[in-house]
Amino acid sequence: MAKPLVAIVGRPNVGKSTFFNKVTGRKLSIVEDFPGVTRDRVYADAEWCGKFFTLIDTGGLELKSTDEMWVHIQKQAEIAIETADVIVLFTDAKSGLTSADQEVALKLRKSGKPVILAVNKLDNYSQDKLFEFYNLGLGEPFGISAEHGTGVGDLLDEITEKFSDLTKEDDADSIKIAIVGKPNAGKSSLCNKLLGFNRTIVSDIAGTTRDAVDTDFVFNGDKFTLIDTAGIRKKSSVNEDLEYYSVLRALGAIRRADVCVMVIDAESGVTEQDVKICGYIHEQNKPSIIAMNKWDIIEKDTNTINIFNAKLSEDLKFMDYYIPVYISAKTGQRTDKVLNLCKNALENSQKRISTGALNDLILDCVRANEPPSVNGKRLKISYVTQAETVPPTFIIFVNEERLLHFSYKRYLENCIRKAYDFSGTPIRIIAREKRDDL
Repeated sequence: MAKPLVAIVGRPNVGKSTFFNKVTGRKLSIVEDFPGVTRDRVYADAEWCGKFFTLIDTGGLELKSTDEMWVHIQKQAEIAIETADVIVLFTDAKSGLTSADQEVALKLRKSGKPVILAVNKLDNYSQDKLFEFYNLGLGEPFGISAEHGTGVGDLLDEITEKFSDLTKEDDADSIKIAIVGKPNAGKSSLCNKLLGFNRTIVSDIAGTTRDAVDTDFVFNGDKFTLIDTAGIRKKSSVNEDLEYYSVLRALGAIRRADVCVMVIDAESGVTEQDVKICGYIHEQNKPSIIAMNKWDIIEKDTNTINIFNAKLSEDLKFMDYYIPVYISAKTGQRTDKVLNLCKNALENSQKRISTGALNDLILDCVRANEPPSVNGKRLKISYVTQAETVPPTFIIFVNEERLLHFSYKRYLENCIRKAYDFSGTPIRIIAREKRDDL
């Protein structure tokens, strides 16, 4: 379900960030004329000829450097290579083929991933400059100018062509569940309880789990892949390089998961960092379960769970579709519900409503609460259809897109949710103008 990941790699200052900004249409990567500007990976979704993918910009690779910053950048780029489906190696026609290019190319050939060779900055040079780059053993080089856009279309054609060749290692029938949250919230303990044996190390010391660990298993006849991840701390708390890389892998686990289980320490309550992690899950349109862990040590009365629910609703109002469950990974309290809740959330994200039923519903909603007028003009909805699932996406054809105010879109979403069970999954409503309204 995840979009293909395309990593842009190469030595410093060969134009990777310029290409990234050109393709994504936004200046998300800083572009300067000196190396080392892009230190961390940058993600952005992109589209070319109807094919959607995620582009990863990386810092320049200096494989022989021992400088602390360059070692950090190299590790970042290696993680991008590790997680990518397609890799684009950038080189520089102006400086020609270098030993550093050859070292990077050798590393990429060993990765076993599809690699495309781009020779950038060819604007003032003859195509003859391409010949020497055949020595990298990566096939035909694509001559481009990322700055001026020359040849970028051909390169994107080649990149998206590789998507059809991708063979997913993950079992398509397996439900991939990412267990995420802050360090020491009880993620590994929950994984072990769900699996029934100690698959991952459990410790009271924050940060024990360094990498995302995948475990396949079967529960009640359904296949699951459990992804235990390192705890995600805010950047100011990440002092170890190793822990920082673990955070990046955890964010990658969220991207490739079908469902995310956000583990929150009930004793500490919902923190700012918990909200930020949930925000990332929401941005990725992932079905989600909120597991309030360590419920066994909370002093309770008849109103305790209502207080916790109210707090969750307030802090996570931007993703109020989540399914809450109060558990104890230590004692096993309610942990048996987690997998079934994940399955339900995923099924809801795959739900499709017939066009006829959907239009009848929206018509009733409009009759019950007409859209407000804007400068004397009122929104008219002529037709509604569900375009996609995962997440469920609804296209509303209207007379003018600007007339569909956020608050009224929210009203329509609530109407849909009241009529159909979309708990656990986000839904999207997109307005499109229909010019021939009656």
